[in-house]
Amino acid sequence: MAGLKRAGSLALICTALAACQPTSGFRTDGPSPYAPVGEVRGEKSVDGLIVGHRLMAAGEHELALKAYLRAAAQHGASVDVLSAIGSANLALGRLGQSETMLRRAIDVDETFVPAWNNLGVVLVEQRKYGEAARVFQNAFALDSGQSDSIRENLRLALAKKENPAYDPPQESEFSLVRRGHGQFLLLTKY
Repeated sequence: MAGLKRAGSLALICTALAACQPTSGFRTDGPSPYAPVGEVRGEKSVDGLIVGHRLMAAGEHELALKAYLRAAAQHGASVDVLSAIGSANLALGRLGQSETMLRRAIDVDETFVPAWNNLGVVLVEQRKYGEAARVFQNAFALDSGQSDSIRENLRLALAKKENPAYDPPQESEFSLVRRGHGQFLLLTKY
């Protein structure tokens, strides 16, 4: 009986000592089985806005939206991010979400031309031609008439306002406008 008690005590002591091992049974000479903690040093991530713009240009609108949402986590709800999210939703046909984001972008910066233009495109898609024409006029004025695509969007919205049955030729569809590093980059809707 005493030998059994001693063997039990010895087993308990061995278990306690094994628990004190720093590696908990894992080898320390190889890579850790655990995920790295924190930020990996020396690695730089690409800006979500840039990635999103490239994905939009490639027609990957759902992936672009995800990149823009990551950019929102990184940059906050800036006018660039809100406008980009609205543009991605527009490309995905989510007009209500697009309108909400573009109006929020305009609330942040009333002089941001791409948000005004894209809001006009959303309004045309919703057949709100009168409001779309006013929005395009505002975008055209803020742009000082320098963008041919905004001028064309305004012309088409006014034509639709006068004659809702007007169907423009396929090659003159509405354009999306976004900004990257101080430049206006033009995208076609279709």
